[in-house]
Amino acid sequence: MTAIAQRRSALVIIDVQESFRHMPDWSETDLLAFKDAVLRLDRGARETGVPVVHVLHVGKAGPFKKESGFVKPLDWLPGSPDAVFEKHTHNAFTDTGLDLWLRRRQIDHLVIAGIRTEQCCETTTRVASDIGYAVDYVTEATLTFPMTHAASGRVYSTSEIKAHTELVLQGRFARIASAADVLDGWRTAQAA
Repeated sequence: MTAIAQRRSALVIIDVQESFRHMPDWSETDLLAFKDAVLRLDRGARETGVPVVHVLHVGKAGPFKKESGFVKPLDWLPGSPDAVFEKHTHNAFTDTGLDLWLRRRQIDHLVIAGIRTEQCCETTTRVASDIGYAVDYVTEATLTFPMTHAASGRVYSTSEIKAHTELVLQGRFARIASAADVLDGWRTAQAA
């Protein structure tokens, strides 16, 4: 039995919510590839009995404010996850109850997907690693948007942001994995 097969996993889908479509930097440039990867992971998790967790960000203003009506999953994300948590910080642990929910189910391995690559997904990965979870970070199942450096004015592309995120996470906080890697691991665990 492999190390992957011995782990108990959960798929954590972070901030795949309507709020982002109402932000000025929203772009659908990478949306189709992102959507495909998230849906493959969601389908694979459900087929192999891996719990699916949705985390939604609730802020104090704009489209992330609960009263906006936009703090809900994007319409293409399958419903009926095993759990839904609302967060008010960049990571999915600080104020949500997610850690307790996972530990009660003896889950020790997380697969991270969602929006934004370098913000809530990366931050959740770092915190998860720090508190003892093994983490697979599936970059292709994360979405971000170009960013402009405040001092230099340089615009960083989504591919540059994703490459930097992988650089700082790999081997320190997570294993960088493809959706196919994760799905193979879940199938192996199910067959064991």
